Amino acid sequence: MTLAEKVAQLGSRWVGNDMAETEQPVEEQLNVAPMQDVFAAGGSISLEDASRDGLGQLTRVWGSVPLTVEEGVAEVIRQHHVVLAGSRLGVPALVHEECLTGFTTYGATVYPTALAWGATFDPSLVERMAAAIGRDMAAAGVQQGLSPVLDVVRDYRWGRVEETIGEDPYLVGMLGSAYVRGLQSAGVIATLKHFAGYSASRAGRNHGPVSIGRRELLDILLPTFEMAISTADAGSVMTSYSDLDGLPAGADPWLFTQVLRDEWGFPGTVVSDYWAVPFLAKMHRVAATVDDAGALALAAGTDVELPDTIGFGAGLIERVESGELSEDLIDRAVRRVLLQKAQLGLLDPDWTPEGSVAPRDFDSAENRALALELAERSVVLLDAGIALPLESLELRKIAVVGPTAGDPRSFMGCYAFPNHVLPRYPDRPMGITVPTLFDALGKELPGVELVHEHGSAVLGEDRSGFAAAVEAARGADLVIACVGDLSGLFGQGSSGEGCDAEDLRLPGVQGELLAALLDSGTPVVVVVVSGRPYALGDVAGRVAGLVQAFYPGQEGGSAIAGVLSGRIVPSGKLPVQIPRQLGGQPGTYLQPPLGSVESAGISGLEASPLYPFGFGASYTSFEVDDLRLSADEIATDGTFEATVRVRNTGTRAGDEVVQLYLHDVVAQVARPLKMLTGFARVSLQPGDSAEVAFQVHADRTAYSGPDLRRIVEAGELEVLVGTSSADLPCRATVRVTGATRVVGHDRTMITPVEIRPTGREG
Repeated sequence: MTLAEKVAQLGSRWVGNDMAETEQPVEEQLNVAPMQDVFAAGGSISLEDASRDGLGQLTRVWGSVPLTVEEGVAEVIRQHHVVLAGSRLGVPALVHEECLTGFTTYGATVYPTALAWGATFDPSLVERMAAAIGRDMAAAGVQQGLSPVLDVVRDYRWGRVEETIGEDPYLVGMLGSAYVRGLQSAGVIATLKHFAGYSASRAGRNHGPVSIGRRELLDILLPTFEMAISTADAGSVMTSYSDLDGLPAGADPWLFTQVLRDEWGFPGTVVSDYWAVPFLAKMHRVAATVDDAGALALAAGTDVELPDTIGFGAGLIERVESGELSEDLIDRAVRRVLLQKAQLGLLDPDWTPEGSVAPRDFDSAENRALALELAERSVVLLDAGIALPLESLELRKIAVVGPTAGDPRSFMGCYAFPNHVLPRYPDRPMGITVPTLFDALGKELPGVELVHEHGSAVLGEDRSGFAAAVEAARGADLVIACVGDLSGLFGQGSSGEGCDAEDLRLPGVQGELLAALLDSGTPVVVVVVSGRPYALGDVAGRVAGLVQAFYPGQEGGSAIAGVLSGRIVPSGKLPVQIPRQLGGQPGTYLQPPLGSVESAGISGLEASPLYPFGFGASYTSFEVDDLRLSADEIATDGTFEATVRVRNTGTRAGDEVVQLYLHDVVAQVARPLKMLTGFARVSLQPGDSAEVAFQVHADRTAYSGPDLRRIVEAGELEVLVGTSSADLPCRATVRVTGATRVVGHDRTMITPVEIRPTGREG
């Protein structure tokens, strides 16, 4: 290969990007990212010119504009033929797409967002979903998916909380790894993002600087990526936009070479987040030109620039030819890219563009059934109050009030096609059927009269609908108040990329709407459909019921309605805490003593959440007891089994998530008071019980010591088991003995769990 041919494999072209081409005034543009001068730089080159020497990737052929299946297939084939015809070697380009809540294309199933996956605590279900997404993408000729997001939530105000799986690294790592296995089982490469530190930006501001210490990075934010590489063989990693202590992640060889390659042995590709390479010059200003930025990113460890070739083009060639840049760095990246293409079959002699696609229905009945199952398991009952389930009441008339009751887009995250792309095409229909919550309640409660009042919008100051909403409330037996978020991009939503929040009050005037409804005298059940947790301390105790759903996808209406009626016994658990107050952030449960309730009186800020991590109520009841340990002392390389009994003590079948936490009583550094170390979802009939056995290796206690080496040390370890991070009735102590061990990438990262049914008691 010539130098130009090698460099071409490190680039990409986004033919369908219309975000920089809109003629609308800036203040009227919908879902358009900033930095349009950067967009224009990449978008001014035709695909023919961009692929003269070959091309690494084709960007979002399906996910940029609304295309029918037939149009998408034709466009994939067309772009492939352009690349093949224009280059000497005829190496096909790899096609990548977004896939966080399903294949992000027109007419494809929209599954619950990642925060809803976290609420299921169900890795096997997430893996099944990802496999279905992968099969659709593979049929569309897509070889790489830009998911999952493995950032751990650190500040609920961040707009991209909805894209994360939660605030605990073990939960995120387990479900994220399951997603990777599912997607890659269909032959589609999974991409871990955003490496690393992105979610810890100052004040939860998108792209904001990250000022955390190296220990927090090593112990909280990096293990999710390490687990997905070690246990699921993830094929690709995407760079973060943010800087870490002043050094942009994409320019950091410690992250992308020393840690990712040398310590973890990652063999796959590193792709830049969109325009992250020119951002090194334009935004971070650690490079004078975009060509300098390209050389900097390549040297740090980025292999492919997305979504367009800007810094990985002629500038790299010039620097190699002048001796400023070693060609070995080009060869290093090209080897990774071509090896991955070979593994995908793109270099097989019989590969053809036509043979890479197999048209199919991207919103099949099987997909929708899976989306419904995931949605049903993700809805979290916070408080049944006096009204839930509704089947226990005699109701003639219900007022369904609020902005999320009648808008199907409120069920979907910012990377769902209807919210991500369709706002730029207002005349196009949604492409899929998404019943609203009001519609679903009508189907769920056929004998009850329902009236609907909007009340207010999600955002804005318009209170003109309050009077009608209150009047409807006073004329009904019950109010179902539906509040929360509408996801969008870059300030065009209340949640989503670039839609960060100043504090954790409900967006717009929804808090005032709730207050007016609660003062109406009619019992109010509150349903929050959102992309982040909101402070609900002002309404807790006043409501007749409280339900939280994190963007449950296109089948979310049926899932929420089923939980409200009682047809579905809720089993979702909080992957993030529900705050009590608007401020005092961040408020995740992973706190050392001085960040927890143990610090009461030291600060005037309330440290306890309204509802803790892992919490979720039910219409049946469970009891977790009889904790037994196989040993009360183990070596620093030993294992013990912790077994508990869980019983369904209620009258209905249901699921409970048994959770095991560890507390390192004395350590060399300040550590969280407890960390999730194992969990299991258990399904039980009334009166039935099961034993849940956790195999806990000493490696699960490892942390970064004073010198930042990861160690397992002797000492006392509290074992805590229960149904949330705050409800841990089973407690015991294990003593770890022996010499301190330094552990690395080969350490045990997973706590195996076995569920042993024991039948009915009594």
